[in-house]
Amino acid sequence: MSEANPFESLQEQVDDAAAYLDVNEDVIGRLKHPERVLELTLSVELDDGTLEQFRAFRSQFNGDRGPYKGGIRYHPNVTRDEVKALSGWMAYKCAVVDIPYGGGKGGIVVDPSEYSTAELERLTRSYATELRPFVGPERDIPAPDVNTGQREMNWFKDTYETLERTTAPGVITGKAKSSGGSAGRIEATGRSVMLAAREVFDYLGTDIEGATVAVQGFGNAGSVAAKLIDDLGASVVAVSDSSGAIYDPDGVDPRAVKSHKAETGSVSDYGDAEAKTNEELLTLDVDLLVPAALENAIDGDLARDVRADVIVEAANGPLTPDADDVLTERDVRVVPDILANAGGVTVSYFEWVQNRQRFPWTEARVNDELESVITSAFDELVDAFESHDVPNLRTAAYVVAIRRIVESYREGGNWP
Repeated sequence: MSEANPFESLQEQVDDAAAYLDVNEDVIGRLKHPERVLELTLSVELDDGTLEQFRAFRSQFNGDRGPYKGGIRYHPNVTRDEVKALSGWMAYKCAVVDIPYGGGKGGIVVDPSEYSTAELERLTRSYATELRPFVGPERDIPAPDVNTGQREMNWFKDTYETLERTTAPGVITGKAKSSGGSAGRIEATGRSVMLAAREVFDYLGTDIEGATVAVQGFGNAGSVAAKLIDDLGASVVAVSDSSGAIYDPDGVDPRAVKSHKAETGSVSDYGDAEAKTNEELLTLDVDLLVPAALENAIDGDLARDVRADVIVEAANGPLTPDADDVLTERDVRVVPDILANAGGVTVSYFEWVQNRQRFPWTEARVNDELESVITSAFDELVDAFESHDVPNLRTAAYVVAIRRIVESYREGGNWP
């Protein structure tokens, strides 16, 4: 994995797009930094009665278009700059799919596999307590991210509601349905990756049916994307997780691989598939590559060995700017993360709307609305790509997003 600073990568992406817009440099400067970053030290009692300190963060990037929105990740490599970058990507992601949110992101420096359920609950409730003055249905709405899910969101919601002495299901999204969550939320990110893949193949005049696919990262987003792309008739020939990769030129069954991982803890040793490294997976000769792990998976050096024709980013920031330059020169089409994985935040928005109305939607309605949002956003991205003469689809996406955020900023003005 590259050591590129993700926050610097974000700023470079903004600068690349700004070159194609008539926006003053001082306004662009405003759009390259978070409005605030909260840094915390959480003291949590462990099961043996001792106290342990955990570093934690929450970044709020831009609120011109609405309340801040973004996930909470639990990972030992969480850093301040990573959280700042992720909150920025979220602001532009919300703008590119035109939902009324700004960008937020949070994280705790922790390996959750090393702690009990009770310890993780106390950690989550401690974090929620510290964030309480800064979050709320009209302020900042967290959601799941790496190593968090419905369980942590339910704990967060309960903590907030208990301290505020109210009911506020819209304070957080990605909850269990019984706690106000939305149908379709678990599969939302992977579903938008599938929709983006379908749309880009159609745009390129290529049939996705029969296409070969490699998926790096077989967590929620990657496994769902693999399953749904397989349903389109593509052939998933390789998948990976932190244990390594498996490859079968005749294709693997993503549903069977998921069951195997649930039973064994990894995708390794699945059937007769050949073992590969994650790096080998990223350089397989396939039609479609889906990086669905963490940021900086492909740098400029590795990009020279990538043989996929199309890349659809399920992870946030899986390509460094150097990798983007190399792939653009090689005419590899990349559907950027701020569109491809926007299904998660889009259905989180639907969940927030349902919470505010206290009226749940059916899964069919959620999926139909999501498809409409993603396909419309892809059409607008293509229009920007063709009309602004930008080098790639990522720059086109940022052109669309920056234009929308700047318009909101200009309408509201700058508070002194």
